[in-house]
Amino acid sequence: MAVNYETLIKNLVNPLVIYPEDLMVKKFSEEDNLLTIQIIVNQDDLGRVIGKNGRIANAIRTIAYASASREGKKITINIDSF
Repeated sequence: MAVNYETLIKNLVNPLVIYPEDLMVKKFSEEDNLLTIQIIVNQDDLGRVIGKNGRIANAIRTIAYASASREGKKITINIDSF
């Protein structure tokens, strides 16, 4: 069963942000078993998505890693603002 990682991550991040209209989740590359995803949020929401000491970002990554490992894939998530 294929997982749509963009939708999964968007559903995890959307409740955290103040400006959901600025949230973008893009899949950059999918080579063999390596997947790269970038989360772009408003500058004011960056701290909310990363969290204190990066705890929220690590939780998002952990959920995505667990989902990807079930399919034998590795996932990289980058968080940025504009």
